Amino acid sequence: MHTPYDVKAPYNVDKVIPFIPEGDFYFTKGVEAFQKRKFDIAVKWLKKAIESSPDEALFQCQLSIIYTEVGAYHAANQVLTDVLTTHGNDYIDCYYLIANNYAHLGLMNDAMKNAQKYLDIAPDGDFTSEAEELLNFLDLDEEDEDWADDLEDELLIFQETAFYHLEREEWDEAIPLLHEMMALFPDHLPAKHEYSYALFFSGDEDEAIRLEQQWLDKDPQSLFCHTNLALFYYHRQEKERFTDHVEAVANVYPIHDQQKLRVAVTLARTENYQAALQRFKGLSKYHLKGHASFFKWYSIAAFQTGNPSKALALWEEGCKQHPFLSKYEGPWIHN
Repeated sequence: MHTPYDVKAPYNVDKVIPFIPEGDFYFTKGVEAFQKRKFDIAVKWLKKAIESSPDEALFQCQLSIIYTEVGAYHAANQVLTDVLTTHGNDYIDCYYLIANNYAHLGLMNDAMKNAQKYLDIAPDGDFTSEAEELLNFLDLDEEDEDWADDLEDELLIFQETAFYHLEREEWDEAIPLLHEMMALFPDHLPAKHEYSYALFFSGDEDEAIRLEQQWLDKDPQSLFCHTNLALFYYHRQEKERFTDHVEAVANVYPIHDQQKLRVAVTLARTENYQAALQRFKGLSKYHLKGHASFFKWYSIAAFQTGNPSKALALWEEGCKQHPFLSKYEGPWIHN
């Protein structure tokens, strides 16, 4: 008598062909997630689609649109620029999309150049009316505003590009940019401190500390110096030294939002969670939503001070605004 386990399969298992989703499948899933405003999931699917079909420019363009939607304008423009580099004027819509992103970043000269280039190449294109409207808006705005000159625009581009790589801990990309920035704009102090920060976390710890100590000797009240040295000595577990700098940071109450954020993040990263939490509560999320560090370290500070629900809500919001945050394990892990 045969049992069910004696029944033979009607096919040869060795000849079964596994179902491997192609780029179109991933793309469709990405668009569905995007329509549901699940941006972090959409980015993951679109990246899979691009990995599966790297020559399909449509997938890359859709990824750029998601980045634009979450306010990652520089990331969007990087993707679009790659498409133009690879496919040339076969994807002229990229010029309008780039112009739109530059307008959001406040880089009006670059926005105008790309919008005009789109109209020159495609006077009857799909985005002709939008490009004309953007140019009219920029022209009208120019009558009331004294736009920064080309040098200031260049500084802003450097700042945005460096910020993009620093947020993602892409030190090899950030360091040469910051080095060039220091040469072109020697009076721009943040570039120097961001350079030493990138140096330290890329492995050149001694040089980073030497630079910051040198600058601190010239300006003992420098918030940049104290926040960087607090982090550097904390990571080197030199408790006495990092405590001195943390105390200096804790006694500073800046006016500007980005400096306030720098203090809050430094306190959180050196495990002064309660003090950090109080600083984060005083920050404007509206003005700082473009900073992934706001969501990441506010979330960690909330979790470490006994508020896991708030921590999770902040983390989820941060991942929607900045999909790359999802590479971290969450606020319950001290990253």
